[in-house]
Amino acid sequence: MLLFFGGSLYMSLRIRKRTENADGYMTGGGRIGFGISAASMTATWIWASSMYASATSGYTYGISGPIHYGLWGALMILLIYPFGRRIRQVAPKAHTIAEVMFARHGRSSQLMLAGSNVLGSIISLTSNLIAGGALISMLSPFTFSQGIVAIGAGVLLYTLWSGFRASVLTDFAQVCAMLGAVIVIIPVIFFAAGGPSLFETGAANVTPEQADFFSSDAFFNQGAPYIAAVLAYAIGNQTIAQRLFAVREDLIKKTFVTATFGYGATIIGVGMLGVIALYAGITPAGGDVNNLIPQMAATYLSPLLLCVFFVMIIGSLSSTADADLTALSSIVMADIYGQNIAGKKRANPRTMVLVGRITMIVAMVAGLSFAGSQLNILDLLVFVGALWGALVFPVIASFYWKRVTNLAFSVSVITALAAFLPVRFEWIDLDGPVGIASDVLATLGIGVVLGLMAFGFFGLRIALIVGSVATLASAPFAIGFLHTYPVLSGSLIAYAVSTIVCVALTLPSKKDDFDFDVIRQRTGDFDPAPDPAFDPDAELAELADADEPTGR
Repeated sequence: MLLFFGGSLYMSLRIRKRTENADGYMTGGGRIGFGISAASMTATWIWASSMYASATSGYTYGISGPIHYGLWGALMILLIYPFGRRIRQVAPKAHTIAEVMFARHGRSSQLMLAGSNVLGSIISLTSNLIAGGALISMLSPFTFSQGIVAIGAGVLLYTLWSGFRASVLTDFAQVCAMLGAVIVIIPVIFFAAGGPSLFETGAANVTPEQADFFSSDAFFNQGAPYIAAVLAYAIGNQTIAQRLFAVREDLIKKTFVTATFGYGATIIGVGMLGVIALYAGITPAGGDVNNLIPQMAATYLSPLLLCVFFVMIIGSLSSTADADLTALSSIVMADIYGQNIAGKKRANPRTMVLVGRITMIVAMVAGLSFAGSQLNILDLLVFVGALWGALVFPVIASFYWKRVTNLAFSVSVITALAAFLPVRFEWIDLDGPVGIASDVLATLGIGVVLGLMAFGFFGLRIALIVGSVATLASAPFAIGFLHTYPVLSGSLIAYAVSTIVCVALTLPSKKDDFDFDVIRQRTGDFDPAPDPAFDPDAELAELADADEPTGR
C-alpha cells in the first residue's frame, strides 16, 4: 500500500503547479491524447466494484452472469462516442453536462443533473471503499474500518494536489498494473481450483438455471437491467463526461471504442472467479458476497501472486475513486460555485480550486461514513443507473431538439422518478390493473431504450423504426410478465415516462428558434490565466527518466 499510494503521490507532486489553473484542475485543458485518454477511461470504468459485482453475478447466476455484466457495461462505453461528438460540438470547452444544461435550459435542469451525479459519485466512492476494506480485512491483520481509512487517505492525498491531471496520469500506470495482473491471476486460480475438470466435479453445486448459458433468470435479473442502464451511465455519469471533455475532440471515437474492448474483456474475465467459486462449492466468508474475490485469492494464490492480486484490486478502486473525487470537485466548482454562487464572470479561479479541494475532502469523509454500512454493491449500481435513466431522454433531446424547454425537462424527470421509485422498491402491489399498466409503460421503455441506441449510430429515421418494432414485438411477451421483475420494470418505466412527458410538453411549444451556438458562448473557461498544455505522454517520459533534471 505504501509503495502503490506513495508512487501515485510522487507522480502527482511532480506535475503539481505553484498556481493551479482552475480549468486544468477540472478537465486537463481538453487536449489529452489517445493513449492516455483510452487508458484513463478503461481504468476509471474497471473499478473494484465492477470486478466484485461481476464475480457476484457469476456466483449468483452462473456462467452467463459475467457475460451479461461485462458485455452490456462495455456497450455503455461504446454508446458514449456518437452522443459525445455532438456534445463536444455544441459545448467544446464545458466541464460538466450539468453546466451545459444550465446554458441550454436554466438552473433547475442543471441542479437535477448535478444532484444525481453527486449522489452517484458518492455511492460509487462508497462502494469502492467497501471493496477495498473487504480486501484488506481478508488479506491482512487490519480491520475493515482501518482498511477503508487507509485507502481513502491514499487516494485523497495524490488526487488533492492536481485534480483531474493527477487522476488521468496515474490512471495510465494503474491500468497497466491491472491488466497485467488479470492476465496472470485468472488462469492461475482457475487451474488451482481444478481446471477444466471443475465443470464436471462441481456440477452438483449448480442449479440447471445457473448451468444454462442462456439463463432467463440471469437475463431478466442481470442482463436486461444493465441493458436499460447502459444509456443512463453513458449520458448521466460525470466521471465519463469529464473524460469526454478532456480528450481531444477528434479522438473521441477512437478512445471510447478502445476502452470498450479493454473493459469488456477484463470484467468478464474477473467475473469468472465467481463462476469458479460456484462450481467449487465455496461459501462467501461471513455470508457476504463482497468477500468472494479476496477469499478466492487467499485460497488459491501464493504470497507473491497475492501481492499482484492486491495491486489489481487497489489499482481498480483507486482509478475510479480518484475519478469520483475529481467529478464531484468539478460539479461543485463549475455548477455550484461557478454558475450559481459567484456567477461565471465573477468566479475567482483560485477560490474555485480551493472549493474543489475542500469538496474532495468532504466527499471522502462522506464515503468513509457510508462505507461502514457495507451495502450490497450490485444493488447500489442498479439503483444509480435507474436514477440516471430518468434523465436520458431529456438530456439527449436537449442536444438535438430546439423545442425542448426547461419545463419539459424538469417535469419529465420528476415524473419519471415518481413512477420509478414505487415500482423499483415494490411500495405498491403490482398485481391486477396496476401491474398491466406498469407492463405497458415498461414495454414502451424497451422501445425507447433501443430507439435511443439506434439514434446515436444511425439517426432519427432508423431510431423510430427500431423503437416501434421493438415495442410491438415485445408487447405480447412483456405485458402481464415484466412487473414480476421490479428492478427491470422500474428502469424501463423511468425511460418511458420521462420520454412521454418530455415529448408531450415539448410538442405544443412554439419555441423553435433556440440557437445551439449560444451554449458555446455560455460555457467555457473560468480561468483567464494561461494554462500550459498538459501533455501526459511527456509527463510520463519525464517521470521515467529519474537521472535527468526536470527543471521544475
